[in-house]
Amino acid sequence: MNSPSIIALLYGPDQPGLVSRVSSWIFLRGSNIVHADQHGDPEAKIFFQRIEWIPSGQIDEEAASFEKFATVELGMNAKVAQSTDRPKVALFVSKIDHCFHDTILRFRSGEMSGELACIVSNHSDLQVDTEHYGLPFYHIPVSKATKAESEAEQLRVVHKHGAELIVMARYMQVLSDGFLDKAGCPVINIHHSFLPAFAGGKPYHQAHTRGVKLIGATAHFATADLDEGPIIHQDVTRINHRNAIPDLIRKGRDLEKSVFAQAIRLHLDNRILVYNNKTVVFD
Repeated sequence: MNSPSIIALLYGPDQPGLVSRVSSWIFLRGSNIVHADQHGDPEAKIFFQRIEWIPSGQIDEEAASFEKFATVELGMNAKVAQSTDRPKVALFVSKIDHCFHDTILRFRSGEMSGELACIVSNHSDLQVDTEHYGLPFYHIPVSKATKAESEAEQLRVVHKHGAELIVMARYMQVLSDGFLDKAGCPVINIHHSFLPAFAGGKPYHQAHTRGVKLIGATAHFATADLDEGPIIHQDVTRINHRNAIPDLIRKGRDLEKSVFAQAIRLHLDNRILVYNNKTVVFD
C-alpha cells in the first residue's frame, strides 16, 4: 500500500449497527476501506473491530474526527493510528543474546513498523555488540538494594528517547509495579511456555528430565502479576527421545525469537486489543 492509511482499533458494548455506522462514516467522506475485521464476545457482550482506510482528505484531521465519532457517538474505546507512524522502542536485555540480535536485525531490515531507539541492560556484556549496531547502550546495574534507583534511571532513559514500547529480550529482572505505572507505555516480555511447570532455573534441563513431547514460547504484556499478563502470541515444537538438552535449548531459542518478533510486529502494526487480561489479535 503506497498511500498513507488510518488504522482504528475499537472496543466497547456490543450494539446493533456498529459495523454499518463505522463503514458509513468512512464512505460518506469519500474514503476507501482497505481492511476490516471484527469480533464479538457473546459472553461479555463486547464488540471489537480493527478497520483501516485511505482518507479522502487531510489525514490528521480525518483521524481526529473519527476518534471523536467513535468515542462520543458510538461510546467505544478507540485507538487511532496512521500507517506512517514509527513508534520508538526501548530494548531491555541481560546476558542471553539470541532475542537481542534477532530483534535488532529485524528492525534494521525494515520488518518492524517502528524505530529501535536504545538498549538498556543490567550487564555490560552486550555493549560492544550494541555499539557495532550503532545504537545507544545504557548499562544500569540492578541489585535488591539499588532496584528503586536503577529503575528510576531506566525510566529516565526510556523517556529521554521517547519510547512508546519497551521489549524485554530475555531481560532477567522483574519490573516493579512502580516502573510499569510510570513507564507510560506497554511492555512486552518473552519466556518459555513451560510455566507454571518447570519454573526457576534451567527449565530445559527440567523438561528433558521429565520427558516432555512439546516445548514452546510465549510473548505477553508485562503486568504487576509476574508472567500473568495478557498473552499476545505463542508457538510450540515437538520433542522426541532423541533430543538432548542442547537440542531443547536450540529449539526453544528459535521459538523465542520468532514468537517475540511476531508479538512486537503485531503491536507496532496496531493489531492487538486488550481487555480482561486477554487479547484480541487481528492477524
